[in-house]
Amino acid sequence: MTKTALVTGAASGLGYELAILLAQDAYKLILIDIDASSLAKVKTALESDYKVEIVTLVKDLSTQGIAEEIMADIAHAPIDVLINNAGFGLFGSFVDTDWERESKMLHVHILTTTHLTKLVLEGMVKRGYGRILNMSSLAAFQPGPLMAIYYASKGYMLSFSEAIANELKGTGVTVTALCPGPTKTAFQKTVSSESSDNKITFNMASAKAVAAYGYKSMHNGKTYAIPGKFNKFLAIVPRIVSRNAAASIVRKIQEKNRH
Repeated sequence: MTKTALVTGAASGLGYELAILLAQDAYKLILIDIDASSLAKVKTALESDYKVEIVTLVKDLSTQGIAEEIMADIAHAPIDVLINNAGFGLFGSFVDTDWERESKMLHVHILTTTHLTKLVLEGMVKRGYGRILNMSSLAAFQPGPLMAIYYASKGYMLSFSEAIANELKGTGVTVTALCPGPTKTAFQKTVSSESSDNKITFNMASAKAVAAYGYKSMHNGKTYAIPGKFNKFLAIVPRIVSRNAAASIVRKIQEKNRH
């Protein structure tokens, strides 16, 4: 039987690349994004290239109750694969950054992702099969001055994913936290309103390569996945140095990439 996958943030970047991989494996796709125009183009391209059934939903994942709305829209269809990919960043000192934007980030990264996972998970456990991929980040392993809420939200996603992955052992359902380093996606454009500043360009990976690594890790049931040997090393550094030192190192990197 054809399996169904739901992907948030599917109109570009990692979400789009993951949707391609799912289409290649003949999944029925439910693709969600706030960008209606780009989402329509993705649907047309994937249907043409892979002849798969695709449902698209234009949704703002920062709004209250959006997870329940999504499930109602798809008539609570059984989901075999859930990829919580949607997200964005914001650069700046916490005292100066815009709360409305930060609140939306917290809703997307934490509340909506967690709620959607909960709503999908019950059916997966009952059927004895499911794969969940949550988009965390290399940022999850240390505090992030000048991107404080982004780093903290990704830390939440890693911890949450690891915890429920443990709870789900033996159920046939696995949860994987994908923790990429800097990746060439539209994320870099949304980190700051300054188009030429505040973009981390060091150690940049391609979205296609990161998606392929995460996709394989998800199907292999890995609890967390860090693409790239150097990124694996960076994830260990906060265990070697003090947390104050880790925060200072991150701040220097952020400030360097601002100029």
